[in-house]
Amino acid sequence: QVQLVESGGGLVQPGGSLRLSCAASGFTFNNYAMSWYRQPPGKERELVAVITSFGGGTNYRDSVKGRFTISRDNAKNTVYLQMNSLKPEDTAVYYCKTRIRTADYWGEGTLVTVSS
Repeated sequence: QVQLVESGGGLVQPGGSLRLSCAASGFTFNNYAMSWYRQPPGKERELVAVITSFGGGTNYRDSVKGRFTISRDNAKNTVYLQMNSLKPEDTAVYYCKTRIRTADYWGEGTLVTVSS
């Protein structure tokens, strides 16, 4: 079955960096686009970044452009989110997601807290 497992979250000071990973299994990883979403405390889940199946195309929400980079390693079935210059407003649970046919699959999320 499809599994997505996020890791790499934690507590970081403002201006710091973290790299999130999402390990995928149960499907042909390089056939599908992958996304990172986040859900800040008390708010709705929002799209952060998307990468196409072979990594040729990416897209970001405006608030993270220039600070976050999404990438993938199809040999390792893993998608990454490099987050630099982190701000307190980046605090959220971060999820990876893929859509296969009409079904969305989500990981359980990893918590990122940006605080001094």
